[in-house]
Amino acid sequence: MLKLTRKDYDALRQHGEETYPNECCGILLGSIEDDGTRVVTSTARCGNTRTDSAHNRYNIDPKELVRIQREGRQRGEDIVGFYHSHPDHPAHWSKTDLAEAHWFGCSYVITSVEKGKAALTNAFELTGSDEVDKRLVDDPIEIA
Repeated sequence: MLKLTRKDYDALRQHGEETYPNECCGILLGSIEDDGTRVVTSTARCGNTRTDSAHNRYNIDPKELVRIQREGRQRGEDIVGFYHSHPDHPAHWSKTDLAEAHWFGCSYVITSVEKGKAALTNAFELTGSDEVDKRLVDDPIEIA
């Protein structure tokens, strides 16, 4: 399960609207409870570094990722997930999303942005033990 505040949930959806018709992307920071629930305590917007197909792909600069991870750890937060938008496409992971997901145990949040307005937001947890058996499974979102 993924727990988000209303503020963080609204912020990631707004980010998708602002970058439409391109994909937005960002990082979810917080902690993981003993039962595996990922609790988000802050979000970090990232720039989409894709220049070839930003309308249907995203990439977070590794330097930006490391900087955000370092800053989060200084506040006692870990990376618990990532988010991105799907402009004019469903809020479901694609084959590319699965292929490019590598943070096991993290949530991957996708917001469908239809004609510039955020629609459905879904979350998926990356499970498995390695690249061969990894999969994205439904991850319920709880908004506090």
